[in-house]
Amino acid sequence: MTTQVEILQFLHYNPSSSRVEIARALSETPNERTLKRIIADCVQKGEILVEGRGRATRYSLSPQALLIMPLDIEAYFIDDVDDREVQESFNFELINDILPKVKLFSPEENERLQSAHLEFLDHLATLSEIEYNKEMERLGVDLSWKSSQIEGNTYSLLETERLLKEKQTAEGKTKEEAVMLLNHKDALDFVLEHPDYFKEISVKHIEELHEILTKELGLNRGIRKRRVGITGTNYRPLDNEFQIREALENTCKLINNKSNVFEKALLALVLLSYIQAFTDGNKRTARIACNALLMAWGYCPISFRTVDSIDYKKAMLMFYEQNNIVAFKQIFIEQYEFAIKNYF
Repeated sequence: MTTQVEILQFLHYNPSSSRVEIARALSETPNERTLKRIIADCVQKGEILVEGRGRATRYSLSPQALLIMPLDIEAYFIDDVDDREVQESFNFELINDILPKVKLFSPEENERLQSAHLEFLDHLATLSEIEYNKEMERLGVDLSWKSSQIEGNTYSLLETERLLKEKQTAEGKTKEEAVMLLNHKDALDFVLEHPDYFKEISVKHIEELHEILTKELGLNRGIRKRRVGITGTNYRPLDNEFQIREALENTCKLINNKSNVFEKALLALVLLSYIQAFTDGNKRTARIACNALLMAWGYCPISFRTVDSIDYKKAMLMFYEQNNIVAFKQIFIEQYEFAIKNYF
């Protein structure tokens, strides 16, 4: 770990620290001149904020650094849920003030994603319509299976394929599990049938996707009107219906104003989960909305097939509790590259 990353990690958990306190926390303390230079460089890049002067000078992370600096996710989850210092309430500044100003992907990450996209376009140019539809069907099976598995569905991938292609349910499984999987297929079909519909996303679009994904599962439709809790975290989503709708509207505005399609998709993926606008089905809706945006703009959809469910949940909890997107961003990049290599 570089000295700069160590400093940023220390300030993440110890805001308003002095230079002496920072120096004491480092595994290898540089000389005072070098330390001043590193901190000044971080200040110049907008990663560290400075308060006070002289001996009263204190340093804290900027909102941008809190969002996109690397954190040790495994070390973070060593502490039990009640021992972690978390942001327990919804951060209104995140959507309205911070995310509009931040570039989520570094130049190197953008280059990786754009390279994969160009490879995708090259592949498409060689496929017939029949071949394309076959690959999309295969990705749809994988997406329905993995998205449902993350939510606790026990169907195997082979059982999911049989259900979606032959309408044959698996023995020993509940009706609700089959319905969840079939709803994923219907939601993806809806997106494919309306290719340009999601170029500009709206609250109506999100509600439509949620309604398809949760039909016949006994869930309330529309924006929730009561509190919800999230297992494994002390983060509490908004509990006011009007604030929830406002957060959704602001999220749609944020996504629509972004010019980078990968940022659009990633923001839908994390923010629809963060807001928790519905009593259930929020993460499923977020994954389909993410893919709806990618496909609307001519990009490859993501199946999430090789994501470990625990890793996915940890990355999501890191965003809930610390508003840090790095772990989830890594999942997004890896899964986009996986999709290019394994479909189409």
